[in-house]
Amino acid sequence: MAGMNLTTSDPSSFILMGIYGLESAHEWISIPFSISYIIGLLGNFMLLFVVSKEQTLHKPMYLLLCMLALTDIATSTSVVPKALCIFWFNLKGITVGGCLTQMFFLHTISIMQSAILVIMAFDRYVAICSPLRYATILTNVQIAKLGLVGLIRAVLFSLPMPLFLTRLPFCANRIIPTTFCEHIAVAKMSCGDITVNKTYGLVIVFLVIGLDLTLIALSYALIIRAVLRISTKKSHQKALNTCTAHIFVMMIYYVPGLFSNLTHRFGQGIAPHIHIILSNLYLLLPPMLNPIIYGVKTKELRDKVCKYTCRS
Repeated sequence: MAGMNLTTSDPSSFILMGIYGLESAHEWISIPFSISYIIGLLGNFMLLFVVSKEQTLHKPMYLLLCMLALTDIATSTSVVPKALCIFWFNLKGITVGGCLTQMFFLHTISIMQSAILVIMAFDRYVAICSPLRYATILTNVQIAKLGLVGLIRAVLFSLPMPLFLTRLPFCANRIIPTTFCEHIAVAKMSCGDITVNKTYGLVIVFLVIGLDLTLIALSYALIIRAVLRISTKKSHQKALNTCTAHIFVMMIYYVPGLFSNLTHRFGQGIAPHIHIILSNLYLLLPPMLNPIIYGVKTKELRDKVCKYTCRS
């Protein structure tokens, strides 16, 4: 950390400004932040509780949902408590170590979530295209192994980011105009050359996200081909219904994420607070909406949740 020369008075901290340009509205902005955080925690913990209690839900698909719920909880908890401290108490300081740790975990979780969505697409492909072999191809052990591979990949891709930042000089400017420590946002505060940081950030976007989206698209192309071979309209509908929840979850993860990443790098004409709001939506919306989407679209899960919440 010695390479981080921030200021002579406090070389070991950054300042997070919150929603830069909308500081006067911080108290109002805190309302949707706190509401989405509470809804996300309740929904994801309820999903984890129900799946753990119900033996009939100890299946690969629900194991994947539990993985997704854990990453959702970790994402929002990494960001929202600090953001609320900024909004409510004006506690804007964060240590360099704390900033780099938050950044590492956020990028690791984000890459891990993308891996889980790829595994989910493969799960749907096997369930629709090879239903008789599903139980032998995808077991809980296999899902756990795939999840571990996804986690290792996420750690390996995220680890260079804080390491690159420790080599940069941070002179007088130590103000980060957002609510959390994001790789490029922190790098832009440096008075040194950040070409390596920008290049690596784009490599992550196109290599990791691009590869994952390609694999998901391939899975759904094969699913659509298999569905078109089904003779009855009812069977068509049943097969497609098993994929709708996954498609919704992918959209609320990838669309804001890609838009936020690309505008952050190339959208110089966009107001700073728009960048910041998009970045926060990318971290806030999926944890809140994922358990709702799966709870509504998955009948088996919906019935089990109702068993615990609809008691008279």
